Amino acid sequence: MNGLELARSYYESFGAPMLHEQFPAWEERVAAGLIGSGSECFGYDDEISRDHDFETGFCLFIPGEDVMDRQTAFRLERAYAKLPKEFMGFQKSRIDPVGGSRHGVIRVPDFFSEKLGRPDAVLSIADWLRIPESSFFELSRGTLFRDDSGLVKRELDKISFFPEDIRLKKLAGELLMMAQAGQYNYRRCVKREDGAAAQLCVNEFVKAALHSIFLLNRSYLPYYKWQFRALRDLPFLSELAEPLEYLLTSKNDPAEAEEKYTLIEDLAGVFIAELMEQDLTKASCGDLEKHAYSVNDHVADASLRNLHVLAAV
Repeated sequence: MNGLELARSYYESFGAPMLHEQFPAWEERVAAGLIGSGSECFGYDDEISRDHDFETGFCLFIPGEDVMDRQTAFRLERAYAKLPKEFMGFQKSRIDPVGGSRHGVIRVPDFFSEKLGRPDAVLSIADWLRIPESSFFELSRGTLFRDDSGLVKRELDKISFFPEDIRLKKLAGELLMMAQAGQYNYRRCVKREDGAAAQLCVNEFVKAALHSIFLLNRSYLPYYKWQFRALRDLPFLSELAEPLEYLLTSKNDPAEAEEKYTLIEDLAGVFIAELMEQDLTKASCGDLEKHAYSVNDHVADASLRNLHVLAAV
């Protein structure tokens, strides 16, 4: 049983009856689920991930103080704290008196303020560029067990993915990074026999390629340690996981470097084909830099389009 299944079972066994019996007036106005930080929220947890911050529990999302008063919220916190301390062999977290718990009673404005820096999901262009993408990834995963009033889902729907102009701006920047690091600088560093710098070029190319794959799939990029794990679940271009991993783990001696450079050019061709498939480029060459600027030209908002092509990277 993974963490999401554990949380749902714990909620259905104890949380739902508690709400029904002790807070009937709020039963349909409180949302329950597991959303936020932690591999268990993404369905990625395993035996290794259970060595820290893994516990049974769930989130009870409540309205702001203008809707639910502090006394009711406090009573709900006390009721959650009294739920069984152990479930299916896992301990329930203790409520942190100064906040910071991943589970328990959470006001919706506080939840979004922590993730987005504002109490709701109404974002400006500057917000979309400012907020770490891993925060959006966290909000796009997890599960709501119940949200009759749409308290949380209403906000999550607003940020299900980037607006198209933001996606294109980010994609243009990442394509340019792929061109500079992979198609241009990698071979130059190899010729200088600077293996460390050459590998840094490869690292930058792979990072930009990973982000581009997620953008082309219209899916948020997770925190770095989960990127390859999430890549393998994507609908298309997931087959690039193996060649990208090879670039990261192979050496930069002359023979292998030439093989890597050929692979970089092959990968560039794959990305260009996908750009053409999505009608995102008007360039007709193998240079990713030219395609980057062509993608940037597709940004409809002039103020965003005229920002430096790397403004969203």
